[in-house]
Amino acid sequence: MKIHEYQAKKLFAAYGIPVEKHLLCETPAEIRTAFKELGNKTAVVKAQVLTGGRGKAGGVKLVHNEEEAFTQANAILNMEIKGLPVKKVLLSEAIDIQSEYYVSFTIDRNTRSVILMLSASGGMDIEEVARLNPEKIQRFIIDPFIGLPDFLARQYAFTLFREIENVNSMVVILQSLYRLFVEKDVSLAEINPLVLTNNGTLVAIDGKLVFDDNALYRHPDISALNEPTEEERTEAYARSCGFSYVRMDGSIGCMVNGAGLAMATMDLIKLYGAEPANFLDIGGSSNPRKVTDAMQLLLADPKVCVVLINIFGGITRCDDVAQGLIQAFDMLKPTIPIVVRLTGTNEQEGRALLAGKQFFIVQSLEEAAQKAVNLFNELP
Repeated sequence: MKIHEYQAKKLFAAYGIPVEKHLLCETPAEIRTAFKELGNKTAVVKAQVLTGGRGKAGGVKLVHNEEEAFTQANAILNMEIKGLPVKKVLLSEAIDIQSEYYVSFTIDRNTRSVILMLSASGGMDIEEVARLNPEKIQRFIIDPFIGLPDFLARQYAFTLFREIENVNSMVVILQSLYRLFVEKDVSLAEINPLVLTNNGTLVAIDGKLVFDDNALYRHPDISALNEPTEEERTEAYARSCGFSYVRMDGSIGCMVNGAGLAMATMDLIKLYGAEPANFLDIGGSSNPRKVTDAMQLLLADPKVCVVLINIFGGITRCDDVAQGLIQAFDMLKPTIPIVVRLTGTNEQEGRALLAGKQFFIVQSLEEAAQKAVNLFNELP
């Protein structure tokens, strides 16, 4: 679960990590008041959306007076960034920056521990630094039985700073961020950039926190901050129906029982030259209602032009799946081609139920993938 920058900064401050003065605004009119509260000084208007790249998209603007703040806030509140509408902006005091740094804690699954990443090349292009100059990013494995005691925090701080005042400040920030990471079940805690100001202080002027969904039950205060995207709401609906669903970028919708079979089905679609629209595993149930719910979910995606249904009957009975498909067809009246492969338990009964219906019935997985891709290529 992701949270906004302003919410991350509130948690940073609660854990003793220094942040700049800032005020949240939801209308351009509120910006006028906020600008005055910040002392009518140069400030930064920042879009609050749950995605990166805000600055490059025009969602971060430096303003020098109240009228400029109002104009920029109005423009940002009427824009979308990567498809997400901007509904809130943060007005932050402008900081005189001497240098920028990158600090983060995340999970390293290879070492099964937390990893600290530090870089003296913080800022908007940290991804480019990681890609082109990975040696500029230092990585330190944090032993879960030791954590981050003073001597280690000081050792890591010295990799970025030489002035003892800056080292001491960095020790506090590292230990506070690590404590936040552990206590709140965070999977990514990032300060980018952490800036050294012209007066020699360290300030977190941007931050990102991502929480482990499986641990949210332990943190109702964090869970209350959740603002699911449309895609996340769709995936939550799928879970409530008893199946696993992940939306993708292709045009062939897939309904399969079993994660491995679903992956194989998507691989074959790509092999024959098309792209799957989703991963959808309906599991081992024989409930026809589940098939109807899954079909409804597939057809709700406007990018889906063809549906491929691939069922291997074990616990799942092919005749029950066929009943669900018939119910879904009668209820939803789809107008796109539907390819069906049923094999395994009661496959003959299932195929008999679908005979004469507007389905393309095939027997092998290879034939199913080829048929779905051919139908897609024949579309106008």
